[in-house]
Amino acid sequence: MLFDLARPALFLLDPERAHRLTIRTLAAMPIRAAGGQERDSPLGIRVAGIDFPNPLGMAAGFDKDAEVPDQLLGLGFGFTEVGSITPRPQAGNPKPRLFRLVEDRAVINRMGFNNAGSEIARGRLEARHGRPGIVGINVGANKDSSDRTADYAEMTRIMAPLASYLAVNISSPNTPGLRALQDEGALTGLLDAVLEARGSNGPPVFLKVAPDLEPADIDAIARIAMDKGLGALIVSNTTIRRPALRSSDAGETGGLSGQPLRDLAQQRLRDFRKATGGVLPLVGVGGIASAEDAWARIRAGASLVQLYSAMVYEGPGLPQRILRGLERLMQRDGFASIAEAVGSE
Repeated sequence: MLFDLARPALFLLDPERAHRLTIRTLAAMPIRAAGGQERDSPLGIRVAGIDFPNPLGMAAGFDKDAEVPDQLLGLGFGFTEVGSITPRPQAGNPKPRLFRLVEDRAVINRMGFNNAGSEIARGRLEARHGRPGIVGINVGANKDSSDRTADYAEMTRIMAPLASYLAVNISSPNTPGLRALQDEGALTGLLDAVLEARGSNGPPVFLKVAPDLEPADIDAIARIAMDKGLGALIVSNTTIRRPALRSSDAGETGGLSGQPLRDLAQQRLRDFRKATGGVLPLVGVGGIASAEDAWARIRAGASLVQLYSAMVYEGPGLPQRILRGLERLMQRDGFASIAEAVGSE
């Protein structure tokens, strides 16, 4: 209700300024018991050896510098993913670089891995280490790096002791050449370096992929992910495709997220479910804005789901609304647990 009243004023602000205001507001809130963290919740699910209290997470990109992970957990998210974080601070691409497509309930961004660097994020994560709640760390490479694989390995060494899981992000469209790391040979070398840097006792490694993949790419990525024993695939990042859009900023370059991404992301999830044979857990992300969206992704094969752009339009009450809706949908369809429903469509 309060967000509905505040939204018109927020939408008068430049989107990046509004986002910074949101982060500052969350940071000023007292850290309270993480919502939705009850161990015996019917929404609980075990993925990659981690007991998630519910399947709904905040996607990377919202809390780039690990400023408010505990406050996000307090909104009801079962987990949150901070980052993407690079070894050195990075300003990102020139502004403006973030655009609301209100008529399409979408967002276009070309942020370019802007973040304060690993040292700042590590300090914040060390300060909260030991608190309850699942916090994944999304790692990236610096744009001007001469060896991006080395960047990912360095970030793995730095962040592995602090992460519930590590997410390797090679699918942002806003760092030139980054998506080339999804190619079979490059991906094998990258994951070998990351897994060596993590060591045998480190957290599970998740891989975040793009929706703009050809069938051969999907099969190769699925095979490599299973061969390397990854914890999960995150399907998917933003898209460079442009479906029919109505907003005036529809022609801006960058990654498109929000409602127009939903059907493509849903199909990619199905594709990866088929390619992995259900052996490897999947995290569904892209265009999820309601309990029905989340449920459809779970039924299609997602063990976990994430959102971000929907919060721009629906506000901080959205996680709790989705969780209540998931419980109703589980009961309606006769499932006793989320795990039972995964891939049941």
